[in-house]
Amino acid sequence: MAIAEVTIIPIGTATTSLSGYVAGMQQVLAQEEGITYELTSMSTIIEGPTDRLFEVIRTLHESLFETGAGRVSTSIKIDDRRDQPSSSVQKLRSVREKLQS
Repeated sequence: MAIAEVTIIPIGTATTSLSGYVAGMQQVLAQEEGITYELTSMSTIIEGPTDRLFEVIRTLHESLFETGAGRVSTSIKIDDRRDQPSSSVQKLRSVREKLQS
């Protein structure tokens, strides 16, 4: 399973606030199957098979055009570990364990 950190920003909107767009994308994610996701203050973390991640990211990217954005900037960072199972929870647990020792 891969982990993607995604930031999708509409450009040229009538307001500097993006929370409405972020909320809309979270609603899109809630309808997607085969992934898990977590909203953070600066991005969204999506976990799942790489093919699903790319499909979901494209859906999110397109969703902003559907809400009237004329331009959309999408940044993606992917961690695709294949030597052992990985997840956001596992990565955080590993760091916390090292901090306690």
